[in-house]
Amino acid sequence: MLSPPAHSPLRLPPVHGGARRRSAAAAVTITMRDRSKNRKPTQRGRYLSTEAIQAVQSLKRAVLRGGSAASAAAAVEPKLRRLLKADMVAVFRELAAQGEALLALQVFEEIRKEHWYKPRLLWYVDLVTVLASKGLRPEVDKACSYLKREQLEPDTEGFHLLLKALLDAGFTQLSMDCFRLMKLWDSDPDRITYTTLIKGLESLGKMELCAGIRLEAENDYGSLDFLDEDIEEETEEACTSHSS
Repeated sequence: MLSPPAHSPLRLPPVHGGARRRSAAAAVTITMRDRSKNRKPTQRGRYLSTEAIQAVQSLKRAVLRGGSAASAAAAVEPKLRRLLKADMVAVFRELAAQGEALLALQVFEEIRKEHWYKPRLLWYVDLVTVLASKGLRPEVDKACSYLKREQLEPDTEGFHLLLKALLDAGFTQLSMDCFRLMKLWDSDPDRITYTTLIKGLESLGKMELCAGIRLEAENDYGSLDFLDEDIEEETEEACTSHSS
């Protein structure tokens, strides 16, 4: 069989090795888009939905326009009530994470009105932590009054977080109230519980209360040697696993 003449359109032009490699490389080149530009705010390991983001922004804008947290929540209440359960909770926790204490309280109160509401101690930890960090004593009292009316499952690690938040903010009596609630709900105090309370009360100069907790710890453990152990890392690991 004869080959096509050199000038025939059927003959392909010769391709040198270097050109062939460059052509192949061009054919497989993949352009990656920077996804970080579209990344949404995270809420403890999950992405906020578009609806949740819009609700957070609407609440914050309402406050910036000069309204109170209560009026802001009332203004967007219809939008809040249309949210799915997970989104409504995500809005609350995102506001708490951003330090929007009064808005977080308003959304939490809306959550408590929902038919699907089932109390979780971790939500109270989020709420009390942000309220206490802002020095909002009446609001912390209100949140703890809600907590006292709940029926919760045993959650020792959750109470560790709650006690630490209250003690760090100097709320001594509320810390003792929550310690009693802890025992009432069968969340057995452990070494971390007693260490958190004893050292927290000592730092606040509440030596009489501290003596009572020391006595309870001795009754439970027979010794307070564990107070000299470094359990900071153990506490952080427990709190991290509980929050995730």
